[in-house]
Amino acid sequence: MQNFRRTFGAARNPRLLAASAATGVIVAVLVAAFETVALHIVLERVLEQHLAVLALAPILGIAASKLVLRTVGGDTSSRTADEYIRAFHERHPSIPMRYLPAKLLAGIATIGGGGAVGLEGPSIYAGSSTGLFVHERLGRFFRRDEARILLTAGAAAGVAAVFKTPATGVIFAIEAPYRDDVTPQALLPSLIASAASYVTFVFLVGTTPVVPFLGDGGVGAGSTSVLDVQIGDLLGALILGIAAGLGGRGFAWLVRRAKHATHTISWPRRALAAAAVMAGLVLLADAAFDEVLSLGPGIRAMEWVVQQDALGLIALLFGVRIAATLATILGDGVGGLFIPLATLGVIVGQFVGVALDAESTGLYATLGLAAFLGAGYRAPIAAVMFVAESTGAAAFVVPALVAAAVSQVVGGPSSVAEYQRSKRMGHLEQRFTLPLSSILTTDVLTVPPDATVSEFVYMHVLGRRERVVPVVSGSQYLGMAELSRLSSVSRDQWETTSVESMMATDLPAGSPSWTVRDAVVAMEGADIEVLAVTDNAGNFIGVVTEDDVVRLGEILDETEG
Repeated sequence: MQNFRRTFGAARNPRLLAASAATGVIVAVLVAAFETVALHIVLERVLEQHLAVLALAPILGIAASKLVLRTVGGDTSSRTADEYIRAFHERHPSIPMRYLPAKLLAGIATIGGGGAVGLEGPSIYAGSSTGLFVHERLGRFFRRDEARILLTAGAAAGVAAVFKTPATGVIFAIEAPYRDDVTPQALLPSLIASAASYVTFVFLVGTTPVVPFLGDGGVGAGSTSVLDVQIGDLLGALILGIAAGLGGRGFAWLVRRAKHATHTISWPRRALAAAAVMAGLVLLADAAFDEVLSLGPGIRAMEWVVQQDALGLIALLFGVRIAATLATILGDGVGGLFIPLATLGVIVGQFVGVALDAESTGLYATLGLAAFLGAGYRAPIAAVMFVAESTGAAAFVVPALVAAAVSQVVGGPSSVAEYQRSKRMGHLEQRFTLPLSSILTTDVLTVPPDATVSEFVYMHVLGRRERVVPVVSGSQYLGMAELSRLSSVSRDQWETTSVESMMATDLPAGSPSWTVRDAVVAMEGADIEVLAVTDNAGNFIGVVTEDDVVRLGEILDETEG
């Protein structure tokens, strides 16, 4: 609680808020330049080319991205948004600023070449790395534990800029690190950074929403109020939530498999497979939709599908977009999964709306976006807020909440994010999850079983002030010699009685695979202050003491400050 109060109080520090605002402005400029080049210069020109060029463009973009990461980035990984979540959970968050140019250039190559990933990945990376860079450069004004606050504020600024949705940026940044929780400590700095980023970004590029075409339909007949929700809309939201939850769960599983393949299969083999898939998808999309909807983040695919009522084509587009995104990931393309998830959600929503013969399929497309995005990223509140901000349709909010809530239940713990944790833990809980090796003492003076009680008393009890000593024969752990058991041996028998005859053999022994929590539970259950640790064969490794547990807490408290 003391650490929380300290962090929450720090979040209201005027210097920290000023740094958050500065971070937001810097991030907005970076994201504006990135979006302009990737979408409006490179991708738009690529999409004007002949079909043969379009078929080759994605793999050429991915190859260029890989080259940039290897040369400019020093062989850094293609991860972007996942790096924010990884760094968030580190004791001392680190995202080197020197990799940012490579990530942005690689993102331009991937997305500009038609890769089916979103701009938000590099944007979040730009924001989080900038936040940490500001903290590092102004380190004399901030504490070490405030790095995570600026990291979160920077990520919020990245999302706020690229989607022109400041509230979504804040909520996503505090919701994304956990599947079933949020982190509130960085709320105010994230609000400041997000607002500064949004204002700067729209000043540079304008205020046109990312998905304006989804706000055209109403809820029911002519509804304009958030309170104007009909029972049929809520039932539709329930059905859509189930469909999106199942779809999001399956897509998250496929994404995890694709990410796993990037670690187990060589890049040339993956690149060839990705090239074949993406080229085939270009030809298929052109033949089926008369547009190459397999290319790009997915905005064009969303705009196309909301005008369609052919279930077969809608279902085909769903499969095409999934395959395109997986192929981009498999080839090590650089980009995010927020917009690809949103695209799949709009497609699912349109399919359900047409299948139910709904009066307003625009409603279902919007609900699908919220439900699928929430299920895939385990960020339901951010998904609903994105719907509200990007469509401007207040009447969609309540059905979107229903759809997102149902999709969370159906989707389970699956997520496309690689480093998400289930929930926040307090400092004490975090210490308990540390490995036992963090408090294990291996330099221990043991006593052999044939030593006399007198030797135990004079060498260990009096000489070293030890009340409990492990009894070890060779390397085999046998038990514990305890001062409390001396009362069972008369003084005149100390020279003739062996330690083995009075040692305790019914005490628990720990394992190297245990956590600190396991050790504490075992020690409390047996009412002991010293726990022996052995391997599977019973060989003695070391001991853990109550003092070790207390000392660990003191050390971590000190380093946190």
